[in-house]
Amino acid sequence: MKKITLLFIALISLTTTTAQIRVGKAILPYEESFEGVDLKLNGAGMRKVLWIDMYAGGLYLQKKSKDPRVILDADETMAMKLNIVSGFVTQKKFIKAAKEGFEKATFGNTKPLDGRISKFIKFFSEPIVKNDIFDLVYVKDVGVKAFKNGKELGLIKGRDFKYALFKIWLGEEPASEGIKNGMLGIQ
Repeated sequence: MKKITLLFIALISLTTTTAQIRVGKAILPYEESFEGVDLKLNGAGMRKVLWIDMYAGGLYLQKKSKDPRVILDADETMAMKLNIVSGFVTQKKFIKAAKEGFEKATFGNTKPLDGRISKFIKFFSEPIVKNDIFDLVYVKDVGVKAFKNGKELGLIKGRDFKYALFKIWLGEEPASEGIKNGMLGIQ
């Protein structure tokens, strides 16, 4: 009976440890489920500034892809997980980076998205601290739902908003080549 119990505990431990991946100091799950849709980790990377790990990012898709255009154009549920690993990532810096990201993603033409970008920025009105986890989930035919530490912050409607938001990390001028390549699984 002892051997069976030990074997059972070992199997549970093995299953638990293989269900996630370490990216720097962050731990990301291999699978997520949002709105009843099961997603698998496509890839993950680390945003670094001057060799300092800032946050880990994971991309979750229904079907793996290394092509950013296919991912950006897809009208299916998908998610990005951002795990803050540094105290240098603050609310003010995060908001500034998001605004700059939308500018780059839209080639400076944010006008059609301005109202929704402002609403999105308001989701980050509370301080951002080390170990915060943000989930940015595009739900097919609904829009982007934002979560902080599992708590829903709100919804932004529109596939065009999802395109611009995900392009911040997956576009031609991404926030970080390391995160882009990691999320695409080519690193």
